[in-house]
Amino acid sequence: MSAIHRSDSARCVAEVFFAFLKLGLTSFGGPVAHLGYFRQEFVERRKWLDESAYADVVALCQFLPGPASSQVGIAIGLSRAGFAGALAAWTAFTLPSALALVLFAYGISASGVPLDSGWLHGLKVAAVAVVALAILGMARTLTPDLQRGALAIVATLIAFAVPSSLGQIAAIIFGGVAGALLLRGGGSSAGEAHLPLTINRAAGTVCLALFAGLLVGLPLLAAASHSQDLALFDKFFRTGALVFGGGHVVLPLLQSEVVAPGWVSNDAFLAGYGAAQAVPGPLFTFAAYLGAVIGGAGTAVLCLIAIFLPSFLLVIGVLPFWQELRRLPIAQSMLRGVNASVVGLLLAAFYDPVWTSGILSKSDFALAAADFALLYLWKAPPWLVVVLSAVAGQALATLA
Repeated sequence: MSAIHRSDSARCVAEVFFAFLKLGLTSFGGPVAHLGYFRQEFVERRKWLDESAYADVVALCQFLPGPASSQVGIAIGLSRAGFAGALAAWTAFTLPSALALVLFAYGISASGVPLDSGWLHGLKVAAVAVVALAILGMARTLTPDLQRGALAIVATLIAFAVPSSLGQIAAIIFGGVAGALLLRGGGSSAGEAHLPLTINRAAGTVCLALFAGLLVGLPLLAAASHSQDLALFDKFFRTGALVFGGGHVVLPLLQSEVVAPGWVSNDAFLAGYGAAQAVPGPLFTFAAYLGAVIGGAGTAVLCLIAIFLPSFLLVIGVLPFWQELRRLPIAQSMLRGVNASVVGLLLAAFYDPVWTSGILSKSDFALAAADFALLYLWKAPPWLVVVLSAVAGQALATLA
């Protein structure tokens, strides 16, 4: 019986790995687009969780520092196949872009790719269509009435007024407070959604304690040991532990951490920054590029683990308490408001940077409309739309 159980567990872990590997190879467009890809794959196609449970996880990860899309992936893997599933989801989603950036650091792509190349811009246009479809689907479920629609609009305005992680947090807090006051009782509740977990509060407490211990202890150990590896681990761990707002926020902060001490030249940093925009998957894999430049493949692995470790500890640490909290009626009302605010935040992110960086001309708009039609009307897989959009973008650039 135990052998059968192990076989089933291994099958689930493999299923998680290959599902996320496909996304890791095709998920262009940044964290907001990733959430759209995840929703299509795991809510609509595979039905591993329902819309409300997915929105619940997205709302939680908006609260946490670090890469929100990677954290959502870790949570999905955790619910599907336990700790091994969480590791499989992260590894598969992260590995393609990390390998590409390490190879770039070693000079495989020494000639470089112009950042204004047509195919790269085509990827940005594809992200417009993917995010638009994600927002449409989530809005239907999470803002089904006038009150929640109004909350989403206010959250969008807050995000525009305070264009930083503080604005995102303020919008979510606003949604929670408004939900508690205005959305009590009745109706479909995101808080009633169930995300199956195999971890308990004891495991969560251990992870949270380890997170706090590393956050406090690593700087002391690095200062005492004078080890470059430990100093790097500390810098990248603190970056992953304290940064809100995702990859586009973390990149300039990493610049001050690695360029100022002289570990990476500014030219090398900017070259890697450009390459990071051109690969699929999470932007936090830029840490692997920096590690490879500093000390080779081993240092790349060290930096990559360090910047993502806080996400593992926080997601695994918080989820057991989140599961209990959201069963309370007041928490369910707050979550209705929070999930409406998440739709508003996605709207704000859809405009800037997704729309503003992708739609620069009438031809871009036409291409985005065609991409959206492929996704929405013909149900084309996202990876195919990404490839076609890249080809079309290069063709348009050549004809211009």
